[in-house]
Amino acid sequence: MAFDLELLAEKLRKYREQFELSLVELSEATGIAQQSLVEFESGQKEPTGDEILILADVYKCDYRFFISNERFAPFEQTETLFRRYGEEFSRNDRWAVQEVLFLAECEHFMFSNLEIFQDKPFIFRKKGDFFKRHGVDAAAALRLHLKYPDKIIPMDIYEDFRLIGIHVFRRRLENPNISGLFVRHPIAGKCILINYNEDVYRQRFTAAHEAAHCILDEDDDVVVSFAKLDRQDLKEIRANVFASQYLLPPRSLSLIADPGRWDEDKAILWANKFKVSTEALAYALRESSLIDDSIVKIIKRVRVPNEFKIDPEMPESLSPLQKERRKSLLEQGLSSQYVNRCFKMYHKGMISAGRMAEMMLIRENELIDIANLFGEVLVYGS
Repeated sequence: MAFDLELLAEKLRKYREQFELSLVELSEATGIAQQSLVEFESGQKEPTGDEILILADVYKCDYRFFISNERFAPFEQTETLFRRYGEEFSRNDRWAVQEVLFLAECEHFMFSNLEIFQDKPFIFRKKGDFFKRHGVDAAAALRLHLKYPDKIIPMDIYEDFRLIGIHVFRRRLENPNISGLFVRHPIAGKCILINYNEDVYRQRFTAAHEAAHCILDEDDDVVVSFAKLDRQDLKEIRANVFASQYLLPPRSLSLIADPGRWDEDKAILWANKFKVSTEALAYALRESSLIDDSIVKIIKRVRVPNEFKIDPEMPESLSPLQKERRKSLLEQGLSSQYVNRCFKMYHKGMISAGRMAEMMLIRENELIDIANLFGEVLVYGS
């Protein structure tokens, strides 16, 4: 292989710095001598083809990124992300982001090979400079696009956003202050990560919030959303308005009987019906001028009990043990749709068992457990 050694050295060095790896740790992870890594990163030595593949595997990126000037990896996006918000992302969280972007690229690969295309492509054109109005109009337009009647509450919003071409992943992050983020992958396109550490209903709101960034912030490569809203950030306010309007459409709110006389039990009842937090419900009712501040306080001080909350990506038919295993997969970014598509590729002979394990971020010997969980079979010797 012929490389631009100077460019390759810069990419290798910057990738290692992004993920805060020492040369010793990288050597242990790759089996490549530390001195060779030093020489690669200084442009003194050309890696072999196998060494490029090994390094690409560790960094969870397309090997072509290292040997080409084309944008085969979300390197520029993650570089921007960690430079701008570096203190917010622990080393583990940096790897979590990189793995989610790897999953998005794998999903894009599956879509291409299985000929799966956006079922309902959606484009929204902003008009004027009133940010809140953008959020209101975009939410109404998307609900109309997905054929939701005014009074219907969307239940599986993860599937809604996947239908319009967004790669949706829920992944546990160590930093509880990060609710989610949007990244525009150079190959896969629009990707969102929802912090699985959040409450189930909060995750729904975060997903809608990040989808708003995908729809309304088309010029941005990365956006990070924090648990505490920045009241000065108009894009974040707009995304919140979109999420509220999409999950709690004004027409549905207007049909609620006398919310101005609610007590705590009524607040819990209706928050659970809308599948949102009591805080999100209070905000939506106040914005619709249906309640005053005294009722806002009543609604916000209660919480929907966890036993009422149902995760749309966690089938009720599963046993407690199966639910726990599915939960562990979800918090790593692996939805049922993603896993099922991996097995579909495998059964069509498009990928090997080893490649399937790689696409699921697991060891090959863990495949049997996952196959059993999803009612799948592995072909001996594959």
